[in-house]
Amino acid sequence: MIPVLNASGCLDALTAPDVARTLDAYVTKTVTPLPREGNPPPRIAETDVGMLNSIGLANPGIDAFLGEHLPRLAGLGIPIWVSAGGFSAADYAHVCSLLDTRAEVDTIELNLSCPNVDAPEEDALAIVAAARAATVKPLYAKLSPALPNLPGTAAAVAAAGADGLTLVNTLRGLALDPATLRPRLAAGIGGLSGPALRPVALAAVYACARAVDLPIVGVGGVACGRDALELVAAGASAVAVGTALFADPGVPGRIRAELAVLRGRVPDPGV
Repeated sequence: MIPVLNASGCLDALTAPDVARTLDAYVTKTVTPLPREGNPPPRIAETDVGMLNSIGLANPGIDAFLGEHLPRLAGLGIPIWVSAGGFSAADYAHVCSLLDTRAEVDTIELNLSCPNVDAPEEDALAIVAAARAATVKPLYAKLSPALPNLPGTAAAVAAAGADGLTLVNTLRGLALDPATLRPRLAAGIGGLSGPALRPVALAAVYACARAVDLPIVGVGGVACGRDALELVAAGASAVAVGTALFADPGVPGRIRAELAVLRGRVPDPGV
């Protein structure tokens, strides 16, 4: 069976634990060394092709996360993936070193590509290498489809010690208010997710699966079993659901049911 996760930031497991338990693993919001309030509101805008968000990595910081949030997440009874972020390789290494000691953490996903904050000082290779030196836990590198040489970056982070890839993060987009023609998000530009991202994610997974021999979590516009099957056919070993969860909290179960039917009607993609 194809594992189904959530995309980081698209589900609050402590508010909706029953939804979280329908997943094969829960991915947290990105955690940084220090608390962050994030970007000013409004931070979310719907468009006719998906959703724009400019949350800006709002989170309580690693200390509060470990002390208050992680013990409660462990009670869900499913594997916990923690999304780690920062603004330098040292930031990522610090977060990973603290997560390394916690048995509740199954996997660390390195958010190397948030479109709503300043990019880290170092490149992806340096960040993954620093994180690898700080933890023995599995590391997944979450990459942007906007990278000029995405397969090359995938190969670089694999060489630096990444155990897997998450593809893809959102793409920068802009929505204007129809009355004022001003940006609908306070920060102006946000990250576009939803149906428009699906062909981009397919292309990224397809290219990277041919460049590296790593498991890939396919993310981008997954809303049904067919979407999940196509990502697996392109090279993903698991899928993550993001924007669709806002409209349909039951989508993980529906995807599994639809996959069970589809697997008998289409050629096996090799899973």
